[in-house]
Amino acid sequence: MRISLELVPRSKESILEEVKKVSANLKKVNVINVPDLLRFDLRSWTACGYVKPYFQDAIPHLRAVDINPDEPLPMAAFLKENGIKEVIVIRGDLPQDMSRKIYPSDALEVIKKLKKEVPGIKVYAALDPYRQGIHPELEYARAKREAGADGFFTQPFFDVRLLDIYMELLQPHEVFWGVSPVLSAGSKNYWETRNKALFPGDFKPTLEWNRDFAKAVLSRITSTDGNAYFMPIKASALDCYNGIL
Repeated sequence: MRISLELVPRSKESILEEVKKVSANLKKVNVINVPDLLRFDLRSWTACGYVKPYFQDAIPHLRAVDINPDEPLPMAAFLKENGIKEVIVIRGDLPQDMSRKIYPSDALEVIKKLKKEVPGIKVYAALDPYRQGIHPELEYARAKREAGADGFFTQPFFDVRLLDIYMELLQPHEVFWGVSPVLSAGSKNYWETRNKALFPGDFKPTLEWNRDFAKAVLSRITSTDGNAYFMPIKASALDCYNGIL
């Protein structure tokens, strides 16, 4: 079983501080993944280079819209030189500052490009249980597999019933099942309005509810030999998962 924790690359100093805390306290975590966020200067793959001395498996997110389809991948050499053997490809949100250069690349194109230009790389694609119906999302997942994707990282689930459905439908593919704490009414509203997420009727934006949910998800994943993907985002990873991970 692989358990991945997401760390935000605010700076070299901050990610080194966080990765040391995780390494010392959350012993079940054996993978670190790093999103590529436009509001920070530190790129995801560079941050993974800082993570590697503490975790063998460090996985950067790559935004498809940042990849020029007509030029070599800008991070290919860095991935090879630093022993980064896995990446996650997402489409990527459009930047608020439209002076930033973006390209009409989609996830399928970038998955193919990675497989061609970085031999042996393991590529994960994103799976979002909320953006469309179940059948269209599964068809999109099939297209990503045909493009070369080796597995999936999902958006966070908040209801074990929906998780159970997707776990059954995606067997036997390699999937990191997402979990993220929601600790305020505002955060819940964000997930519902921005991402169309679904919450159960008994949901409470408390640390206790979120810790109990994390335990329930881990129990299900363990019974199916799956993988887990924890996204503390603005919350403290130690507060949320100490004693669980």
